[in-house]
Amino acid sequence: MAIVASGPSASATAPAADKGVGPLLRAWRERRRVSQLELALRADSSARHISFIETGRSRPSEEMVLRLADHLDVPVRERNSLLLAAGYAPHYPETPLDDPALDALRDGMERLIQGYEPYPALVVDACYTVVAANRGIAMLLDGVPEKLMTPAPNAMRLTLHPEGLAPRIRNLREWRGHLLAQMDRQIALQRSDRLRALYEEVAAYPVPEEAQDDETAETVAYFALPMRIEHAGRILSFVSSISTFNTPMDVTVAELAIETFLPADPATAKYLHTLTG
Repeated sequence: MAIVASGPSASATAPAADKGVGPLLRAWRERRRVSQLELALRADSSARHISFIETGRSRPSEEMVLRLADHLDVPVRERNSLLLAAGYAPHYPETPLDDPALDALRDGMERLIQGYEPYPALVVDACYTVVAANRGIAMLLDGVPEKLMTPAPNAMRLTLHPEGLAPRIRNLREWRGHLLAQMDRQIALQRSDRLRALYEEVAAYPVPEEAQDDETAETVAYFALPMRIEHAGRILSFVSSISTFNTPMDVTVAELAIETFLPADPATAKYLHTLTG
C-alpha cells in the first residue's frame, strides 16, 4: 500500500474556547497530577500567577500558553485549542499528508517501512487509519475481505473484526485486551469523538467462544507480549514497537505513528526470510 492522503482530523470535537483557557489548563494540570507550585517552578512563574490564569483573573500571553502546554506535555493539536481558547491564532499547522510540503516525510516513511521487510510495518494516524504499509503487512492481511480494506483500512478494525485477523490470532483475548487498553490511554489524552467512536465499535465486536489463549503452545520466554497469529498453517509470533516523531511542529506529523512487528522467536524470523528468497 502506498501512502495515501490524510483524512478528516482525528479530533472531531471543536475547541472548547467557550470554557476559556484557564479551565482547560487546569484540566491538563490535574490530568498530569502536577500541583500549581510544581508547574510554576517548571515554567519559571509563580503559583499565584498559575492560579490567576486558571480562574480567569489573568490572561496568559501566547508565549506563556505554549510554555505551560510544553511542561504539561499537551499534544500538539490540543495546544492549538489552548491558544484559541486564550484568544490567539493556532501555532501549529495541519498539513494534508499528500501536500508537496511533506514529500520528504512521505519518502522517508516509505523507505523506512520498505527497509524493514520482510518484517511487517505500517504507518497509522491518530485514529489508526492505515496510511502506508509494507509487503509484510500485506502478507498478514491475505484473505481479509475487501470491505475491511476500503475506503481506508483501519488497523484496529482489521485486527479485531470477526472477519479480519481476529479468528487467526491464537492469543486473541490477551492481544485484544492490550489493544483496547492502548486505545483507552489515548482517549484519556485526546478529546476525539472519532477515536471514542472507534473504541466503542471495536470493543463491541464479538469474541468467538473458541478464542482461548493457547496454553498448549510451547513455552517461550518472550521479552514482550507477542501477537501469535496463524498464517499458511504456521503460527507466527510478533512483538510490536511504535515510533512517533520527536518535537513535531505540525499536527498531522505529530499524530502519525510507525508500528513495526519484530519476530518474537527464531522460527518466525526464519520463515519470513524464506518468503523473500
